[in-house]
Amino acid sequence: MGIEKPQAVHRPGLLKQANKLHKHGRHRSKGSIDLGTKGRVSLKSLTRKQKKELNKEARRHKSEQIRRNKRDDILAKKRGLGGANNAPFLVCVLPLHQQLDPESALAILKTCDPEAIVSKSDTGVVHVAVSRFKQRFSFVIPPKDNELEILDTLKVCDSAILLISAVAGVEFGAETIDDWGSRILSASVAQALPTVSVAVMDLESVHPKKRNETKQNIQKLIAKWLPEEKLITLDKDVDGLNLLRKIGGQKQKLIVYRDRRPHLYAESFEYTNPNNEAVGNLKISGYLRGSGLSVNGLVHILGLGDFQMDRIEADNLIYSFTNKNKDGNLNENLKSTMHYDKYADPKHQEQLISENEIDEMEGEQTWPNEEDYKQAEEDRKAKKIIKKVPKGWSDYQAAWIPDIDAESVSGDDEDEDEDEDMNFSDAKSESSSEEDEDDFKTVVTESEIGVNDEKYDQEMDIQAEIQDLQKIKAAKSDAMFPDEIDTPQNIPARVRFQKYRGLESFRTSPWDPKENLPLDYAKIFQFENFDRTKKRILKDQEEMLECAMPGWYVTIHVKDIPQHLWDTYCKSNQSKSLILYGILPHEHKMSVLNVLLKRTSNYELPIKSKERLIFQCGYRRFVVNPIFSEHTNGNKHKYFRYYQPNTTAVATFFARIQFPPAPVLCFKEINNKLTLIATGNLLSINPDRMIIKRIVLSGHLLKVHKRSAVVRFMFFNREDIKYFQPCKLRTKYGRIGHIKEPLGTHGHMKCSFNGQLKSQDTVLLHLYKRVYPKWSFEDCIVSLDDDIDNSMEQD
Repeated sequence: MGIEKPQAVHRPGLLKQANKLHKHGRHRSKGSIDLGTKGRVSLKSLTRKQKKELNKEARRHKSEQIRRNKRDDILAKKRGLGGANNAPFLVCVLPLHQQLDPESALAILKTCDPEAIVSKSDTGVVHVAVSRFKQRFSFVIPPKDNELEILDTLKVCDSAILLISAVAGVEFGAETIDDWGSRILSASVAQALPTVSVAVMDLESVHPKKRNETKQNIQKLIAKWLPEEKLITLDKDVDGLNLLRKIGGQKQKLIVYRDRRPHLYAESFEYTNPNNEAVGNLKISGYLRGSGLSVNGLVHILGLGDFQMDRIEADNLIYSFTNKNKDGNLNENLKSTMHYDKYADPKHQEQLISENEIDEMEGEQTWPNEEDYKQAEEDRKAKKIIKKVPKGWSDYQAAWIPDIDAESVSGDDEDEDEDEDMNFSDAKSESSSEEDEDDFKTVVTESEIGVNDEKYDQEMDIQAEIQDLQKIKAAKSDAMFPDEIDTPQNIPARVRFQKYRGLESFRTSPWDPKENLPLDYAKIFQFENFDRTKKRILKDQEEMLECAMPGWYVTIHVKDIPQHLWDTYCKSNQSKSLILYGILPHEHKMSVLNVLLKRTSNYELPIKSKERLIFQCGYRRFVVNPIFSEHTNGNKHKYFRYYQPNTTAVATFFARIQFPPAPVLCFKEINNKLTLIATGNLLSINPDRMIIKRIVLSGHLLKVHKRSAVVRFMFFNREDIKYFQPCKLRTKYGRIGHIKEPLGTHGHMKCSFNGQLKSQDTVLLHLYKRVYPKWSFEDCIVSLDDDIDNSMEQD
């Protein structure tokens, strides 16, 4: 026999193919995983922090504990409102008819409980302590002749009682809610109305058979603004107790912009300036609400501005509802359990710096010298001013016409403030309008006018009427032919439109937001990451420890208030009220604010960009000249020359920083009265939001051959055609093309398009430039009754 040779065995090498396992779809149980691992533990599981696993029963108990703790916290907070060791309910009593007296309702609330303790502070706040509810209430009645003060009072109140008379139509000869009440209610709803209770008075005066019908009619009327609110009667003492019980037990509405910041309605205040210096100190006392107040922060006083604090004194007071003294004095039943006294630290105190310091050497900026100022003054004197003066006016009367309404004649055809890019009418329409004005003047001066007509004409501003008519015509033309202008014949188009550029696509073409910024942008502040900064500041505000806590009765010492500013405030503040807000870090600094606005039905005229408007943004009120743009998701937003009625737009302006959310009200001064024209909210604090202004140059087809055409009347010289040759052309029927070459020297050009042209088509050239808001911020509107021009600006 032969010897058997051993069979060769193949051993796989390093490059053996490893196929992926088949996914059978079956779920591996924990037991199978343990069998597969056979006790081996991965390195990640060894280094990772071991987490204790809970079984099903333990997880259920844990979720129940979390839910129970949250419920107990909410109940404790609700039961503590207005209690013995918390601030009382601050309630605003507001009638919805100007002839209705709120004092009658307050009298019922003061006398509904014979055991209640009633007192009154220096600023007119009425305190009612009800022992049966173990709650305290503070009632405020704002003056009816100052609508802005009513809105300011509603912003800081916990609750509001809206009073409606069941017999208002019979007693006052008007509707149940008059125009004044409708304006107040619309504005207060737009700025976030607090927790509301609607009380119907004088229902006992209605016939018993008609009471139910009257109440249903009022319910339908109030449902326009408050659809879920139920009416409550307020005629007897029992009704007063029911109303107090409802206020003390109802769920409080959360107003984010108010509750995130400390706020105070002053019980008393005193201004001291013993040495008759330029500035003095103001001592304000009252219950602190909202969040904690640090003495190193800044405060905003409505009507005065932003200031630093010198000291905060606070008492954590416990109120005793029993052992009422003979005089019923509320102060003798207060017991202080803790006294807080804190002075400001100059090293950590926030400074009143609102603008950035401009670096003259940064970005090769130039600064004007004395020669530039002299030259500017000579140019101003040499400029010729033409004013339209009604017939019969003297030179003295003509001097009262502001220069902003006059036409300046100079060699500069580029006006950044006014919209000279728009030429809304041709020379024929302008001449016809001038003839109409001349005829109108002749009728006014030469016709025989009766006594009633003369009185009517004295109350009417003819110049304002003419301006409104011109604005309506211009806005209508802009809506019909958006952005279309005529190419000037006396100035080369390459000079007139040298600041404009063409874009391949408005949405996708690049545009650097930092290029060619105006000097005003060097004075503002910008966040590297706004959302991250906001989150950090709000977290620090919630976790603040060394501060006066909400619910304490505090005395705040505000320093360095100008004497002239305080005198003006005292003259305008007839109600002797004062409201203070603690502002968050950075909210005193200037930046670019973008607010989203929606027009109201109170004002039907168009609003021009850079028109003077009054804004109420959150707790602030100021005057600015905003520019309007469309609300889109892109990085470029189209500029609106006119903010049309029944539309939505974004207003951009320079103002002080405020962290959103914040409601926004926009007012316009008409006949020395403020009219609410738009409402909205704060959109962003973003200086990089690019607002792009578009102009459209139009040309007419002279000859058409398939996709080629000869275009005229867009330009009037050969050099302009060469300059704008790289720009894209469009037609109103959707064709896209470009300029091939000029023909002759008088503005004819040969163009090629991507499709067959029609003879009735129009060729368009779109040009764009970025526009910026004006630095026109004015702070501190003292009063609605005062002229808005007298509003004071404080830096």
